[in-house]
Amino acid sequence: MRRLGVVVNPIAGMGGRVGLKGTDGKVAEARERGAEQRAPDRAREMLTELADIAADVQVVSWGAEMGETAARAAGFEPEVLGHPDGEETTAEDTRRAVEAFLSADLDLVLFVGGDGTAADVAETIADADANLPILGVPAGVKVYSAVFAVSPEAAAHVAASFDSTERAEVNDIDEDQYREGEVHTELRALASVPVAPQRQSSKQLAGGTVEGLVEGFVDELDPSRTYVLGPGGTLNTIKDRLGIDGTALGVDVYRDGEVLVADGAADDIFDALGENNTVVVSPIGGQGFIFGRGNQQISPEIIRKCDVEVVATRQKLDGIGALRVDTGDAALDESLRGWQRVRVGRYETRLVEVV
Repeated sequence: MRRLGVVVNPIAGMGGRVGLKGTDGKVAEARERGAEQRAPDRAREMLTELADIAADVQVVSWGAEMGETAARAAGFEPEVLGHPDGEETTAEDTRRAVEAFLSADLDLVLFVGGDGTAADVAETIADADANLPILGVPAGVKVYSAVFAVSPEAAAHVAASFDSTERAEVNDIDEDQYREGEVHTELRALASVPVAPQRQSSKQLAGGTVEGLVEGFVDELDPSRTYVLGPGGTLNTIKDRLGIDGTALGVDVYRDGEVLVADGAADDIFDALGENNTVVVSPIGGQGFIFGRGNQQISPEIIRKCDVEVVATRQKLDGIGALRVDTGDAALDESLRGWQRVRVGRYETRLVEVV
């Protein structure tokens, strides 16, 4: 029997849809903006898939929303080792859970959260000089580390079938700097993780010029169309070329020379959409995600009302191989899969598969 530890950071990712670019120190503000919990749903999706594909699994969890609730909802009878201290969970609760897991004879720890949660889990294991493998179910705004599966369902398949491990990086960034447009990654730990193609790479920054790409995009702008401009360096160059005071790490809405929404949350963006809309995104270097990593403000409801345009330098595409989506809506993800045309120059495009 395979024994799997499950710990959930219930507040992970709450700031994404409401434009906060993270939840560290911003839980109250996220709730004031109408944010809803994302991680418990992601945990339930993973565990439901696990229940469907693996009969010989024992789930060991932390109490209440930190794992037990999702496990029971998926049909498991988890072995609960403890409970969070208070009504509002903290990083210390995650660390206590992992400390308990170290004595529970587990094969793998499945954690649900973002890079901050990954760091809490990996550092706790490293501090104990242990080698317990971990695997992340992506639920945070920042998912830069190489310890995450590409989706909740993929995490279930990896957990049920892996037979070897390797070392991978756990990276995190300062969210306050991130909100100011500065991205500085910090290596927090090295962790043992399952070897599997369904695991994402560590985020890499791709170089290369984008001038031709930007010129081609601007040349073809339709003044009657509303453009949802996602985050990232390539999109920020487009915003600069349009002469707007765009948001490098947020989402802006633009139409016919006017910024309709600056650094918007999902509701603001949706309300600004017109009859004809295009969402413009660039894949994350090294990972290939065009939706679901750092741009959760572009909600499934927005994507459904928009055409999708992807822009990227050739160098970035060469380091990716395929595009990925993780919107939190399985039906939408499936509809987005297939061949996507990506603008790579002023006139040139490349077909890349969304997998």
